[in-house]
Amino acid sequence: MPTKQELAELIRRACEERGWGPTKLAREVSIAAGRPPNAVERQYARRWMSGERSPTYWLPYVARVLDLDLGTARASRSTVSEAGATDTVASVIQLGRSDVDRRNFLAATSGYALSALALPDLDSITRHTKTARAGAVRVGTGEVAAVNQMVKALGDSAAELGGGHARHLAVRYLTEDVAPWLNGEYTETTGRALFAATSQLVHLAGWMAQDEGDGPEHQGRAQQYYAHAYRLAAEAHDPELSATALRGLAVQAIDLGSRAEAVQLSEACVRYGKGLDNARAVAYYEATMANAAAQDDDRRLATRHLALSESAIGRSPATAGDSWAAHYSPGRWAHESGMILARLGDLDAAEEHLRLALDIHGLDRRRTRAIVLADLGGVRLRQSDVDGALAIWSEFVDCAEGIRSVKVDKAADDMRIRLNRFRAMPEAEELRGRAALIRSG
Repeated sequence: MPTKQELAELIRRACEERGWGPTKLAREVSIAAGRPPNAVERQYARRWMSGERSPTYWLPYVARVLDLDLGTARASRSTVSEAGATDTVASVIQLGRSDVDRRNFLAATSGYALSALALPDLDSITRHTKTARAGAVRVGTGEVAAVNQMVKALGDSAAELGGGHARHLAVRYLTEDVAPWLNGEYTETTGRALFAATSQLVHLAGWMAQDEGDGPEHQGRAQQYYAHAYRLAAEAHDPELSATALRGLAVQAIDLGSRAEAVQLSEACVRYGKGLDNARAVAYYEATMANAAAQDDDRRLATRHLALSESAIGRSPATAGDSWAAHYSPGRWAHESGMILARLGDLDAAEEHLRLALDIHGLDRRRTRAIVLADLGGVRLRQSDVDGALAIWSEFVDCAEGIRSVKVDKAADDMRIRLNRFRAMPEAEELRGRAALIRSG
């Protein structure tokens, strides 16, 4: 069973989705229990929603009318927070099925993110090779290649059109195609490759959920996917994928304003990446640490890790490899570094880096380019260059059309709010009107 506060959050969120207040909840629960419509008083339903008290006798009827799966809601948290209670394969499949069935997810929390650091079960794959059930499907390199190819196809689509595009395909592929392979018969070598490939798929599902919406349920769903991606990667003994999953948790903590947790997760991310012979990956993780430190107002730490990231990206090969961090091009590094510098107050250097990302290195994904344009417009406005900001933001609006990304939506909303000060300028008003049409739907 969920705790009282977890249960209150589930009830409140389910009521919000239905547009119900405490009066409607009380009436529906009364009817479901075969009682008169006023058997449950409004004040009781209000207290259930606020967490002041939990339904006892009425709980089965609350769960029925709100379609709550209390066992799954608790399990989705407990299977991750209690190592060994459920193995990673069972847990990640259950997570995906809960997502497919549109069950409620608990909100992201800093405590849950940090608990991921102690989760890996390093003997998981060995156990699976010894306990495959009779008749289990045989898994080889072909199945692993199929997962990797699907991750690339779905990832390319999401990078171009946003995380809200085709996320359900990634989750259904996990639950319907990959799940039988995870429970199949394979050697330890194949098992490690399969877990690594699945880690990338699960990480992608988390990124897509985070980019699809910024509500508590989207963020909670993303956080659980990231934690499972980390478990799978660690059990596959893949330090790069482990670091990348931790980076997902760290960036989410930055976005949620959990500064201390973001720094701790970023430190763990850097530790995993220290021994890698992959300059792009090292740059990726060092920049994450710099970002978290800047968010934490630690200029010295941010500057040191930003320099380490710059040194690493300078050593990176011109052509991308096949690794998970290969997408972290010099252009993407320039964008992230520019925003770190902006956070540190160095606006001239920030603009230079953002311009570098756009003009010299280029950005091959429309979603990424839109976000960089939005950021550059914001930096120009902070420099009191209103005309320059309007010109860049006009490019942003053109680029953002049709992208389903909460990050793009939020950039458009931020731009519109900042342009309120310039309502007397016709071009600013026109831009505000165009930006109002940018919604991920």
